[in-house]
Amino acid sequence: MAENRHKQMGLDDDSVLEMYETMLLARRIDERMWLLNRSGKIPFVISCQGQEAAQVGASFALDREKDYVLPYYRDVGVVLTFGMTAKELMLSGFAKAEDPNSGGRQMPGHFGKRTNRIVTGSSPVTTQVPHAVGIALGGRMEGKDLVAFVTFGEGSSNQGDFHEGANFAGVHKLPVIFMCENNKYAISVPIEKQLACEKVSDRAIGYGMPGVTVNGNDPLEVYEAVKEAADRARRGEGPTLIETVSYRLTAHSSDDDDRTYRAPDEVAAAKTKDPIITFGAYLKEIGVLNDELEKEINDKVMKLVNEATDYAENAPYSNAEEALKHVYAQE
Repeated sequence: MAENRHKQMGLDDDSVLEMYETMLLARRIDERMWLLNRSGKIPFVISCQGQEAAQVGASFALDREKDYVLPYYRDVGVVLTFGMTAKELMLSGFAKAEDPNSGGRQMPGHFGKRTNRIVTGSSPVTTQVPHAVGIALGGRMEGKDLVAFVTFGEGSSNQGDFHEGANFAGVHKLPVIFMCENNKYAISVPIEKQLACEKVSDRAIGYGMPGVTVNGNDPLEVYEAVKEAADRARRGEGPTLIETVSYRLTAHSSDDDDRTYRAPDEVAAAKTKDPIITFGAYLKEIGVLNDELEKEINDKVMKLVNEATDYAENAPYSNAEEALKHVYAQE
């Protein structure tokens, strides 16, 4: 039997099965949204496919009762782990009134749910990074035991917001985890045209924090790195920069044609390392998952996705007079 890596990390069998199920749910929601988009029912998809392992592995290493997450637009796996439901994500896709992110005002991928400490994202990329640093500073000033976890793409690591946030967090030793989900492309720009250094994590030393690059297709490797970073942060030792290397298996968004900048062979090769398949294979090797349980999990996930789709499609839109609510002060 293969080496039981998750037990060595303190994770039990139920936890890794929950990780697998959450990854699968993220994938099936994403796949359904593409079908809905192509059939003209929802306006936009920005995909998590290929990055579920990093998102779910990282989120499982955090305290879901007190930590804050500031996800970027692909982070379906993060928000599911932190308590958002398939139904809520579908309500967002259909821009319905019950959408917890924005009441149907924002396009999908702008996650936010106050009760679960999922902090609302904005359309300009990387603005969530200084927000996370501010939350960490506020938590320290109020004497709270919290870690701020923020994600972004490798293209975002070139933005001023990242550098200012990382510098401030490093100087003040704030409890922040910066996680760069490096999927090799900033829309159509490949990594070698984005960075002069070899790795995004090489930038950490400039801000006085540790930097580590891990396999983003392996949820356990990501879990271990984020757990260590969270423990450091809680001990008052400051921030960490984690780079998870994976591959975006779809186009940048439903408005992008990635065939103009990626060879089909490259995408096909990346699909052989699909984290849903490789993590499922690990769980089978160690005897935690079998074909019967795999089918049971998939059936459960598809039932959730089907029910969420039906509910969201038939749910009411917001009233027109709600458009300015929470935008301007109201008498």
